[in-house]
Amino acid sequence: MLNVVVNGFWGLRGESVRAVAERWSGTLGALRDIDGPTFDVWHEAGDDLPSDPVLEPSAPALAEYIERKNTGPDLDVVGYTTSLWAQNPAAAHVSMAIHAGSTSHYAVNSVSLAFRSREVDETAEVIRRAPEILRILAEHWEIDAGQVYDRPQYRAVAERFDLANSDPRCGRAVFLSAGRAALAPEGLPGTYVRTAHGGLVIDLTRGGTEAPAIETIIEANTRLRAAGALEKLPMPFDRATF
Repeated sequence: MLNVVVNGFWGLRGESVRAVAERWSGTLGALRDIDGPTFDVWHEAGDDLPSDPVLEPSAPALAEYIERKNTGPDLDVVGYTTSLWAQNPAAAHVSMAIHAGSTSHYAVNSVSLAFRSREVDETAEVIRRAPEILRILAEHWEIDAGQVYDRPQYRAVAERFDLANSDPRCGRAVFLSAGRAALAPEGLPGTYVRTAHGGLVIDLTRGGTEAPAIETIIEANTRLRAAGALEKLPMPFDRATF
């Protein structure tokens, strides 16, 4: 059964609803360029039923949706949280969740794209291109660290290094912001792809052509942690990226 996640995190960065919506709209457009059949017809968060409202992925529509889903005081501190989902014929169920705009020194901002299916497996083209999707998330959201993983890989890394959910780590691919990328060792068993803002994606699948063993992923985490590339942001947060 398919259960693959692409996600990223960053520290405090205040942003308006419009700015968050612009990032989200750009992300959805780039995802559609990657795989139109999968990333088409986005629904508002609900019961994950075809009758759930469809949302036009434009910046104005997304801004209105974010405002509608986020009410209450201190939103400029706690940030904005909401999600979309897509389920198209012959494609995996996709959900995209964001928490952005927070200026709290203790709340992590995040973006996550999850793929789940009983029919589609990890040989699907969109899953093979997950490291490229990680690059898209990194560039549109200016994240600090991110990864691609399935559940066994996530559990193995979390248990080996005793990690909390938001702790930086390497899955089958990892994104490192500019400060982290400067510390990344050479020679890990994957491809190195530079991104906007000086970041780096290390893809242990080598463009979807290989399936790294959990031992390989553990070794990559060991080397990246030893180099300081996977250090946590200092808490309380004082910046968005390392």
